[in-house]
Amino acid sequence: MKKVLVIGSGGSGKTTLSLALSRIIGIPVIHLDLNFWKPGWVETPRDLWRSRVIELCREDSWIMDGNYAGTLDIRLKYAETVIFLDYGRVKSSLGVLKRVIRHHGQVRVDMPPGCPERFSAEFMKWVWDFNSNSRPEIDNALQNAPDSVTVYTLKNRRALRRFLSRIQH
Repeated sequence: MKKVLVIGSGGSGKTTLSLALSRIIGIPVIHLDLNFWKPGWVETPRDLWRSRVIELCREDSWIMDGNYAGTLDIRLKYAETVIFLDYGRVKSSLGVLKRVIRHHGQVRVDMPPGCPERFSAEFMKWVWDFNSNSRPEIDNALQNAPDSVTVYTLKNRRALRRFLSRIQH
């Protein structure tokens, strides 16, 4: 595994998995949020974002965490492996709430300076509606991914632990 995408709803544990995987296989993590957001929660314009993603994908090896369905087509062209954390809305929503409580007002390792953790009702709604709004686009992209891409869909934390255990041995 040299180029790994970690995708899933907000709060599913993409960053936690990416950091753990990085420790196991020794490949650097690219946090898409860190590259997308500018201080004050300002978004990168779409055209610049797509160019930046291509630039990031051209690195020799990476574990790339984040959804950004609008660039999934680009990332799938470069990826060798996709790990889809396919957890339900309740589990992911609880993950977001725990993260907000744990890091409120602080800048997380996967975020740029000037973007402290905060509660956002809009983001919670996106997480809650992930399976109906974002999931179809992800499913379509994964079905049309190059044959060379291996996709692991993990439905719960137990499946995740088994997956990590196999990688370690």
